[in-house]
Amino acid sequence: MIIGVPKEIKTHENRVAIQPGGVLQMIRNGHEVLIQKSAGVGSGFSDEDYINAGASIIEDVEEVWKRADMIMKVKEPIAEEYPRMREGQVIFTYFHFAADEALTKAVVDSKCIAIAYETVEKADRSLPLLIPMSEVAGRMAAQEGAVYLEKPKGGRGVLMGGIPGVAPAKVLVLGGGIVGVNAAKIAAGMGADTTIMDINMPRLRYLDDVMPKNINTVFSSEANIRAMLPTVDMIIGAVLKPGAKAPHLITKEMLSEMRPGTVLVDVAIDQGGCFETSRPTTHKDPVYVIDDVVHYCVANMPGAVPYTSTLGLTNVTLPYAVALANKGWEQALKDDAELLKGLNIVEGTIVYKDVAEAFGLEWKPVDTVLN
Repeated sequence: MIIGVPKEIKTHENRVAIQPGGVLQMIRNGHEVLIQKSAGVGSGFSDEDYINAGASIIEDVEEVWKRADMIMKVKEPIAEEYPRMREGQVIFTYFHFAADEALTKAVVDSKCIAIAYETVEKADRSLPLLIPMSEVAGRMAAQEGAVYLEKPKGGRGVLMGGIPGVAPAKVLVLGGGIVGVNAAKIAAGMGADTTIMDINMPRLRYLDDVMPKNINTVFSSEANIRAMLPTVDMIIGAVLKPGAKAPHLITKEMLSEMRPGTVLVDVAIDQGGCFETSRPTTHKDPVYVIDDVVHYCVANMPGAVPYTSTLGLTNVTLPYAVALANKGWEQALKDDAELLKGLNIVEGTIVYKDVAEAFGLEWKPVDTVLN
């Protein structure tokens, strides 16, 4: 199989879908790998590193897409890339379809095979290809939020850990999953008074046992959220419904209950955001203010730390990519129930129910479209 790896073109996205070690493994399995020129530079991998591993460096991105049987990316295709997708081509990347109707329709129209990292799912309901980026984004959420709490950045002017005689910042984390736990760890590590909210009581009991003492656990309800709004300095949205649009836990009306300079960090923005006032931003222009509340909604947060993120991501995606290349996409999906969950759209048909329901589109069960 010919595997193509184009350079990511989303604003300030420096990750790459395969590292040189992964290329070497593909080559040893008898496949050809095409890397667009300088695709790995942002993550610390030179063209020479890829050449030494056996890849071919291609200057023209159009050639990469035209020749490749399978495209490996990090972020979803953007409008410039829609015409490059073609019938029968496998595209293996993060898609987050439920937050982007235009992308969904473009992929349907292209008749490609869209396998989404974020919905590959193990029997225990864990999401192996989402976990490492959730860990990065969660840790960055507290880190970036702390910066925007500074007065010159528009925040309240609160130091996360406070000082002797002055109380630390209060941080509310909505969601006790991978993102939320990592966000809370960093916030608490910086000395903030941190609260995690979730609707899963067994999860809250577990977190209460294992998390640092400056992390509290509270059941998530509208009443409990509203009770905290007048006193918190930062809210981190870490809610996930796999493959589906995130619910709005903070409405526009609730902003009036917050103090000026409160910071909202929406890590769920890839799935539409869990704050009603959220809209995607970029690393170039990461924040905006509504009703004196600072919103940080960067849709590719891990792209700011590409070396760490690329290694973390490719560690987990490579085995699935090798299986797709070795067996072909249909057989690989039939052999692996985890990977099958990643199939969202196949040759013009949506097979992931939550994606279709997000836009009122038709869908078919996956077993009706696989031979």
